[in-house]
Amino acid sequence: MGNNLSIHAKPILKWAGGKSQMLKYILPLIPNYSGRYIEPFLGGGAVYFALNPDNAIISDSNPELINMYRQVADNVESVITYLNKYKNDKELFYAVREQVWENLPKAEAAARMIFLNKTCFNGLYRVNKKGMFNTPFGNYKNPVICDEDRLRNASKILSKATLVCGDYLDVLKSYAKSGDFVFLDPPYVPVGKYGDFKRYTKEQFYDHNQIELADEVKRLVNLGCYVILTNSNHPLCRELYSEFKYEVVPTRRSISSDSKTRCGEDIIVIGEPNVAVISAEKGRIENYPPTRYMGSKSKLLNEIWDAISKYEVNTVLDLFSGSGIVSYMFKCKGMTVLSNDYMAMSAIFTKAMIENNHTHLNEHEAKELLCEPSIVDTFVSDTFKDLYYTDEDNHTIDILRTNINQMKDEYKQAIAKTALIRACMKKRPRGIFTYTGHRYDDGRKDLKLSFETQFLNAVELVNKAVFNNGKSNKSFNNDAMTLDCQNVDLVYIDPPYYSPTSDNEYVRRYHFVEGIARNWDGVEIQTNTKTKKFKNYPTPFSTKTGAYQAFDDLFYKYKDSILLVSYSSNSLPSKDEMINLLQKYKKCVDVIPINYTYFFGNQRDAKTHRNNVEEYLFLAI
Repeated sequence: MGNNLSIHAKPILKWAGGKSQMLKYILPLIPNYSGRYIEPFLGGGAVYFALNPDNAIISDSNPELINMYRQVADNVESVITYLNKYKNDKELFYAVREQVWENLPKAEAAARMIFLNKTCFNGLYRVNKKGMFNTPFGNYKNPVICDEDRLRNASKILSKATLVCGDYLDVLKSYAKSGDFVFLDPPYVPVGKYGDFKRYTKEQFYDHNQIELADEVKRLVNLGCYVILTNSNHPLCRELYSEFKYEVVPTRRSISSDSKTRCGEDIIVIGEPNVAVISAEKGRIENYPPTRYMGSKSKLLNEIWDAISKYEVNTVLDLFSGSGIVSYMFKCKGMTVLSNDYMAMSAIFTKAMIENNHTHLNEHEAKELLCEPSIVDTFVSDTFKDLYYTDEDNHTIDILRTNINQMKDEYKQAIAKTALIRACMKKRPRGIFTYTGHRYDDGRKDLKLSFETQFLNAVELVNKAVFNNGKSNKSFNNDAMTLDCQNVDLVYIDPPYYSPTSDNEYVRRYHFVEGIARNWDGVEIQTNTKTKKFKNYPTPFSTKTGAYQAFDDLFYKYKDSILLVSYSSNSLPSKDEMINLLQKYKKCVDVIPINYTYFFGNQRDAKTHRNNVEEYLFLAI
């Protein structure tokens, strides 16, 4: 939700049923929505002007009203010029009332409407069955006909909106999407003898229209919209909206002819969408920032989902999360996701975009992280000089590291670290740190962008990936063999692949950004190496014997869960050996082969065979 509190505007018309007096009840109920503001019964627009949204669809079925708002938005000075020609005179009022507004220049028609509204009885916009304005003169002593400041402020706000003239149902079906906030202030169900006022246009609004409106509210909520609706506290309304939360508030009606009946009660209906519905729209796989991370399963997501979609899975453990893309897919599908990796950088990715459901790092906060503090930790500049980046880039990295390490909010810190790591990888040819210099510079645009730009771009991408799937997701940075996460429906296992023809040393490839993730705490930099890497973490998957035993241990540990294992045909254990291991603990083992090409390989045999292999998905139930 975006709004500009530096512009203050109030309604420019007096309007029967206007919501100015109810703002104190309505505004606190407005949710933190992510989409657009939509108001299809605009009328006087009190809520719209008070909220001042940046992205709005505002509409009404009254063409004269929409013309007035459009002219104020686009041509306010002409409207003011015309309006200043009018005066509070009864004879002039009736002469102007007889005019056909469609025959006037549009700006003059807008001024005419404002003049009649300010000088007629109670500001009541009422038309007969032919659509002709018929409210009598108000006999006010000194009404403000042309409030220039108010009109200009309104123009600034209206100019940001999309103004539509049309039936509310058509407008909502054309524009409303998941995540939008819809405010509905329809003609009320009448209460009392004199409460039957519906003629804002020549069309009427009857009980069957109220039923139709209630059905539309249900459709909007099922679509994933937030809805607030106001109406009279009438038995029909309470029946139509019985499935929703609503509040009853006191109100004062200005158009009743009997002052004793002007006090009444309204209801404010609150429609909250199912979070999973919003997730389906907001949590799109393509929102996850792309990476060139070794072993990423970004191209196998459809196959992974197809393998388990027919099973009832509410909780999933992604034991070796890597780039985080599979965890993100599970989150998008509405599951509770427990994401783990022994690499700190991977755990930071999932902290920022899997565990984090709400927090964003705004542009101002991101730019502040690029401001040099009084004391800068120069570890990168001192340790990695002339290895991977220019002195200027090293200094920028140190500034960001220093500021990020001072952040208090764990999710904002995770977003910032993720963005810094991503910027570092984007500024490196091939995105890895197994060599120094720039001999693999392929002229990519990423390599030419400034480090500051890369960082800010990355923050924007990570923010876009943050959404709430309504679950308490968790990110862990643990050894998979000792992590204790029992009672999960599905365990997805995508470990480092053991192969005699290539290594699986993630730390060797990503030691620099892994160092950023850990702030080089608890690691031993091998200063004698050209790349200044640090020692690999011990992992059983670095040896054949260790890999066999590790799989057996994991399959036993999670034997009560559905197991889905990603592995390659050029790795060990072999396909048959993997099936045998799984069958020790599972009754049914299915193997799904997928043709796949790996882009990382540094051994002669791997290059000779161009890494064309079959990827296996082992599904064990």
